[in-house]
Amino acid sequence: MGKKIQKLKKIRIHREGNDTLLYGLIFIIAAGAALWYGFDTKWPFWLFILVFGVVYGIVFNFYQCPVRYLNVEDTDKIVVAPADGKIVVIEEVEENEYFHDKRLMISIFMSLFNVHANWFPVDGKVKFVKHQNGNYHKAWLPKASEENERADTMITTEHGVDVLCRQIAGAVARRIVTYAKEGEDCYIDEHLGFIKLGSRVDVFLPLDSKVMVKMGQKTTGDQTILATLA
Repeated sequence: MGKKIQKLKKIRIHREGNDTLLYGLIFIIAAGAALWYGFDTKWPFWLFILVFGVVYGIVFNFYQCPVRYLNVEDTDKIVVAPADGKIVVIEEVEENEYFHDKRLMISIFMSLFNVHANWFPVDGKVKFVKHQNGNYHKAWLPKASEENERADTMITTEHGVDVLCRQIAGAVARRIVTYAKEGEDCYIDEHLGFIKLGSRVDVFLPLDSKVMVKMGQKTTGDQTILATLA
């Protein structure tokens, strides 16, 4: 693939959360001031600050944008976790939309408390990006992979292996953002996209891939190695 190009901006808050965090802070300050000066007793103010301070902290964590680099010298056959979360599926599935054969599917469920930035799982070239409308089943259900709204990014590695990364909307998540562009080179350590609120990411691999994770295992995006390609 030639020399690996680092495109990441060293930011700590994801740009998808700038407006939400700014308006949320303005609301807390305005409402807090109204409660402080509008009541003789201060307990409504402190109750408000306690409740909304916790909520704001959760949202702030949700929109974190950690700068991560995979410390592996040779990434040609490495498949990394595209998201923070927990492994909820490791199984062979019949993938009839693109591959028309059996694939190994590894799924990561992201809760509200996980960072929701998504990374490219492999080095390669983006073959295509397709967005499909759908339902909003709970993200951990098996049918969510096929029936929910989703964005599919197909990546072809240097060795000609196609890897599908599927961003899936959940029962609450209603917006999938995908930065991948058809025909562009992509690398591990780069952001593939972002999903707002709880959701899931599936990775479809050849059956001869060697799985490096187990069910229920927690993953760290761009750090946890999911599998190695044959």
